[in-house]
Amino acid sequence: MVQVGELGLGLLLSTVIGLEREVRQKSAGLRTHSLVGLGAALFMLVSKYGFSDVLAAGQVTVDPSRVAAQIVTGIGFLGAGLIFVRRDSVHGLTTAASVWVTAAIGAAAGAGLPLLAAAATAAYLTVALAFQALSRRLPRSGTAVSLLRVRYLDGHGTLRQVLQVTTACGFAVDELAAASSGADDGQRMVEVLLHVHGTGSVNDLATRLSELPGVRAVTSEDANALVG
Repeated sequence: MVQVGELGLGLLLSTVIGLEREVRQKSAGLRTHSLVGLGAALFMLVSKYGFSDVLAAGQVTVDPSRVAAQIVTGIGFLGAGLIFVRRDSVHGLTTAASVWVTAAIGAAAGAGLPLLAAAATAAYLTVALAFQALSRRLPRSGTAVSLLRVRYLDGHGTLRQVLQVTTACGFAVDELAAASSGADDGQRMVEVLLHVHGTGSVNDLATRLSELPGVRAVTSEDANALVG
């Protein structure tokens, strides 16, 4: 029953992390993280208890650290598949790191270190939630590139207004791409993707743009950030 409890703890703590990633709609969410933590815990339990039938003095020596090392290697391949580059910006690093940490938490739970596993889970939630709010308050470099997606009604001169507001807020447009975005109430919609840089607040710029007539949605993100 001890092994089942340790396995269950690994599943529980990894599920907590998976829920946070699922709420943020990341590529690796609840199921991925839950399975990673469960698998890591199971590997550690197999390493600790799975060779009792072949153990004999001077013949077989069980070294759980070897299994832990192989978990790290295996998770490295899984994490690499979550990272991709789009338009010179790196995406998926935070998600890959969360999978890596989840495996470590599962391994700690399987190794019989519940307090350490729980503390690591709390530390992850602190980094994922509190640190994100902190990073938004840090001063921005004037060369930091931000990505703006603006969805608006076609044929009303909205793009010209978007560019005017963007420059008026102290931002320069590095790149612009527009594409059809379906229809809304029978009217054709357009989505424009803007790469901008400046020392102003991107959130304030997004708010200003969302108030323009014809604009239906505005989203922003840091194109240079390590997005998960």
